[in-house]
Amino acid sequence: MDRSRVGIVIPAFNEESSIGEVIKICLDFGIPIVVDDGSSDNTAEVARSEGAEVVSHEVNAGYDAALNSGFIKADELKCEFVVTIDADGQHNPEILGKIISLLEKHADIVICIRDSQQRFAEYCFALLTKALYGISDPLCGLKGYRISIYKALGHFDSYNSIGTELALFSVRSGYKLQQIPIVVQERNDLPRFGRKLYANYKIFRAMLLSCVKVRTDK
Repeated sequence: MDRSRVGIVIPAFNEESSIGEVIKICLDFGIPIVVDDGSSDNTAEVARSEGAEVVSHEVNAGYDAALNSGFIKADELKCEFVVTIDADGQHNPEILGKIISLLEKHADIVICIRDSQQRFAEYCFALLTKALYGISDPLCGLKGYRISIYKALGHFDSYNSIGTELALFSVRSGYKLQQIPIVVQERNDLPRFGRKLYANYKIFRAMLLSCVKVRTDK
């Protein structure tokens, strides 16, 4: 596939130690779009030096805002497909080839299924989306989309959904879903959702708001 057809959105906050290696592999599959979400380190500089497109937030706006900015940039670059991947190295970028192949052949959205879920709230959210939509791991940050889904919704996120709003919209709207298992690596830094209690709160909040969103869409 022509690399210019694929935007690889990488939200990043103080990830200078890992972002370079992620970008190097991503360059083989598409256009890396690093969203530097108000980092205080050299994340943006490292990303540019490795050949990524860089979108910078002056202050930290959060995970969903970073993804929103990444999708806007991918649309500006006329990408046909968008893949989201974390900057911390937990996701093996080599899986990008499989995701892109599935999107090119028949899938409208590809969601990866992690081999483990860290938090009780993640488990609950996964149970809900599995029962309602067949989505086994809605909070996995490694997903691939046809950009036409993003254009149909008009945004990536509107309620701090932790990266789930567009995915849930796609399945509710009848787009073709493909899921593939992945193995994640341990991370050494602080998870992006924060400490355990606050992280569970944020996930439960996103889960409840996603239910409200379903009702308002009807």
